[in-house]
Amino acid sequence: MSCISGSRSILLAGIATTALAAGPVAAVAATPAPAAQADTNQIEELVVTARRREETLKDVPIAVSAYTEAAMERTGVRDITDLQKTTPSLTLQTARGSNSTLIAFIRGIGQQDPLWGFDPGVGLYLDDVYVARPQAAVLDVFDVERIEVLRGPQGTLYGRNTIGGAIKYVTRRIGSQPELDVKGQFGTYGEHDEIVSVKLPVGSTFGISAAVAKYDHDGYGTNLTTHADQYNKNVLAMRGSAEWNPTQDLFFRLSLDRVQDNSNVKSGHREAPYTTAAGVTYGVLPGVYDTLAGAGDKNKVVAEGGSLLGQWTMSPNLTFKSITAFRSGYTNGIIDFDETPQPFLDIPAKYRDHQFTQELQMLFGSDKLHGVAGVFYLDATASGAFDTVLLNASPATGFTIFDGGYVRTKSTSAYVDASYDVTDQLQVSAGGRYTSDDKTGQVLRQQYLGSRSPAFGNAAAVKLGTPNTDYTNERTFRKFTPRISATYKLSPELTAYASYGQGFKSGGFDMRGDAKAYPATVNGYAPETVSTYEIGLKGSVLDHTVNFATAIFDSAYRNQQITTQYANTTGGIASVVDNVGSSTLRGVEAEGAWRIVPAFTVNATASYIDTKFDKYLAFIPGTGLVDVSNQRKLQNTPKWTASLSGTFSHDFGDRGKITVTPGLAFRSFTQQFETATPLIDQPGYTLYDLDAVWTSADDRYQVGLHGKNLSDKHVKIGGYSFPGALFANSIDAFYGPPRTVTVSLAAKFY
Repeated sequence: MSCISGSRSILLAGIATTALAAGPVAAVAATPAPAAQADTNQIEELVVTARRREETLKDVPIAVSAYTEAAMERTGVRDITDLQKTTPSLTLQTARGSNSTLIAFIRGIGQQDPLWGFDPGVGLYLDDVYVARPQAAVLDVFDVERIEVLRGPQGTLYGRNTIGGAIKYVTRRIGSQPELDVKGQFGTYGEHDEIVSVKLPVGSTFGISAAVAKYDHDGYGTNLTTHADQYNKNVLAMRGSAEWNPTQDLFFRLSLDRVQDNSNVKSGHREAPYTTAAGVTYGVLPGVYDTLAGAGDKNKVVAEGGSLLGQWTMSPNLTFKSITAFRSGYTNGIIDFDETPQPFLDIPAKYRDHQFTQELQMLFGSDKLHGVAGVFYLDATASGAFDTVLLNASPATGFTIFDGGYVRTKSTSAYVDASYDVTDQLQVSAGGRYTSDDKTGQVLRQQYLGSRSPAFGNAAAVKLGTPNTDYTNERTFRKFTPRISATYKLSPELTAYASYGQGFKSGGFDMRGDAKAYPATVNGYAPETVSTYEIGLKGSVLDHTVNFATAIFDSAYRNQQITTQYANTTGGIASVVDNVGSSTLRGVEAEGAWRIVPAFTVNATASYIDTKFDKYLAFIPGTGLVDVSNQRKLQNTPKWTASLSGTFSHDFGDRGKITVTPGLAFRSFTQQFETATPLIDQPGYTLYDLDAVWTSADDRYQVGLHGKNLSDKHVKIGGYSFPGALFANSIDAFYGPPRTVTVSLAAKFY
C-alpha cells in the first residue's frame, strides 16, 4: 500500500490536468468519443458489462477500456493487436514466427511462452467463452459489438482465473429487422478483404445470422531463397448463430465460429552476420521483412468452436445462465531460426488442442445488492511435437532433438462477487474464487542423428541413446483468491474507488524440459500469484464534455514462471521453466476524451509502470540456481505508453458526414526477454496514423481512408537470440507492419 498512499498526489494532479487542461491523459479506449447529443457537445456515457451486468463505465471499480464498433470503424482497427496503441499498460502482439498466435501482457503479466501446455496470463473471451490457447487468437475485428479490456486480476468475475487481466470480444446480436452488411477493403501490398454478414429474424422469436470474412494481402517482404511472400496474409474467418426467445424470460443462443490461416510461414530478419567453417558469410539483409530461410514456407492454422448460451430471467432480480462450449485447434508450421538456406537451426512443429467448458452463473440483484455467482469446469488437452535441427552439432549427418507430449487440464472452480449500497454514495463489494486444477503432463525428449526425426519425415534418423526426458506426471493446484473494493460517488458525475484483489495462474509441466540437464523438470513448476492494490477516479467534468478514468496500482507478483533456454553439455538446447522468484509492479494509468466543440474531440491515454525483480533465481549450468535479479527486467512491458488523437467531424446534411482522425501512439524502450538483447530489443518509438471516414446521412453507406504507420517505422515486436557457432549465431527479429494505406467501402441493407 505504500505506493498507493504515496501516489495520491500524482493521481489528483493527473485528474486536475485531465479536467482543466486541453490534453487529458485519457483515452480513445475508455471513452471512444460516441456521438454528441443533438444540441450540446456532451459525451454520452459508455455502458460496459465488465462485472457481468450493464453499468456505465464510471460506476465500475475496475480499470477497463472499451471500444464500440463505431469507434473501431472510425479508426480502422483491423484486429485486436491494434488495441495496443490506445490502451494503457497493454501489449498485444503477433507471436514471433507466427501469423495468428497471440502474445498478450497487461501490467507486466502475460504468457511468456506460447508453447502448448502453458496457461495464458491474460484471459481472452469470445462471447463469454474462455479461449485457452493463444494459437489463432489474433482475432480480426468483424461482426463485433464491442471489445472490453480489463486490467488486473479478474478471478471473481470470469470463468477461468485471469491473473493479469481479461479481453472480452463481444459479437453482435440479431435485431428485430433483417440486415445485410457488406464491406470491402483495398490497399497497399495487394490488400483485398471482403466481409459479409447477414442477420435474419424468422418470426417474432427466432433469428439466424452468419458472417464471413476473407483477408488477403501480399508479403511485406520476400524469402530470397524460395521467392515466397514474407508477412503475407491469407485468412478465412466465419461465424454463425441462431437465437431463440420462446418467451419474454427465456433466451437461447447457439454460436459457431471457424478461422483458417493459410498465410506463409513468417521468418525473422537476421540481425547479426554469421560465417560458416567453409567461409560462407550470411550477412544482415537491408530489407527487414526479407529472409534467406530455407526451411519451407507452408503454414496452416485452424481454430473452431461452438457454444450454447441459455438464459432464464426468473424474476427482475434473479437471472440464471448456462454457457456450454467446445473449442479445438490445429497448427502445422516451421520456424527457421538461422534464416539461412541451410538447416543450422530449424524448428518444424505441429500442435493440437481441444477444450470443453461449462459455466453456470446466477446474477442477482435488489435495490441495494447486486452480484454474480458461478461455477466453472474446464477439460482441455494441448499436445504437440517439434524438432530442433542443429546442423553444426554434427556436420556430417545433422543432429536433431525431438520434443513431444501433452498436458491435460481439468479445472473446477466456484466464484462469487457481490456489491452492496451502504448509502446512496458508498458501495462496497466483496468476492472470492476457489480453483482446483488437476494437470497431467507427458513429455518425451529424444536425440537423433540426422536432419529431422521420424515424426517429421526422416525415417532414416538414428536414435542417440535413451531419451533425455521420458515421463508422465500428475499434479493438483488449489487456491482461494479474494477481491474487495469500495466505491464512493463524490458527485453524480465523479466516482472514486479502491480495491484489493488476488490472481492465480496454475502450474504445469515444461514440454521442452531436459531431465538429464535439469532433473527437477519432471516435477513441473508451481503456480504463480499476484496481489494488487488499486485506487482510481472516473467520471465526467465540465458539463459532461470531458470523460476520464484514472488508476494507480501496486502489484506483488510471486513465483513467476519463466522459460530459459541454453546450450547444454551434450549438444543442443536445454529448457528450464521454473518459478524464478518475484517482482513488484507499480504504475499510473489515465484515459479519457474531451469534446471541445460538437465537431472536435480530443482523445488521449497514458500509462507509466515501474517494474523490478525482487528475486530472480536463474539456472546456471554447472552452478545451479543463482539470484540475478539485478540483471533482469520484465519483458514486453515498456515503462511509458501514450496516445493522442483528435476527431474532426462535419455534417453535410443530406450529403452525409465526414470524420477525420489523426493520431499518434508512443511506446518507450521494450525488452523482448528478461535478459537484455540489444540487437532485438526495441527502442522507444512513435507511430502516426490518419483515418478519414464518410458516412451517408442515413448511416447505410460508408467510405473510409486509413493510413497506418505513416512514417514507415520499423518496429521489432519479437525475436530470438541463440548466439554462437553451434546455433549459427541465430539472432533474429520480427517486425510489425510497415506503412499501409487502405480504402474501405461498406454498405448496410435493411
